[in-house]
Amino acid sequence: MSRLRGSLRPHYVVSAAVAGAVLLGFGLYWFQPWKLVQDETVNEALPEATPVAPSTAPSSAPSSSPSPSAARGPKTLARGDFISHEHATRGGVRVLELADGSRVLRLTGLDTSNGPDLRVWITNAPVKEGKAGWHVFDDGKYLSLGKLKGNKGDQNYTIPAGVNLADYGSVSIWCDRFDVSFGAAELREA
Repeated sequence: MSRLRGSLRPHYVVSAAVAGAVLLGFGLYWFQPWKLVQDETVNEALPEATPVAPSTAPSSAPSSSPSPSAARGPKTLARGDFISHEHATRGGVRVLELADGSRVLRLTGLDTSNGPDLRVWITNAPVKEGKAGWHVFDDGKYLSLGKLKGNKGDQNYTIPAGVNLADYGSVSIWCDRFDVSFGAAELREA
């Protein structure tokens, strides 16, 4: 009987080592702890203005207004500043309308922690300070504009045509893996 017990010990040790390796691998995949010390900086330019089509109306008098083919810069529709939630988050956000009528959400001076599966969401949730605001952004209406391109810098996210911006009053840097906001900004009309 003692020989049988002695021969089972290596089996338990191997099983425990395999189980530990599987748990460690899963934990590393799920939490991605290296991202806490790994920054991704993205510095995208402000979206380009596109030329406005020339007017077909005849002009008999000289005008002091810019040429009809001149480029028109983006118009700011809404803006806000990030507050911190789960992780310290700073920076600004603007909703821009380009000359062609398309809209872009622009993050400026973003500085937050990196993390697994971070998204940029526009939502109808109110922005709340502290822990009360960490989990509210998936409670109501929200729209993902895509994966966060980098945890630092200036970035642009296209807002799909047909989206009614009046339905969305806030932006969240959302960790989809853990259902928590890293930071959020209330959008105010510009």
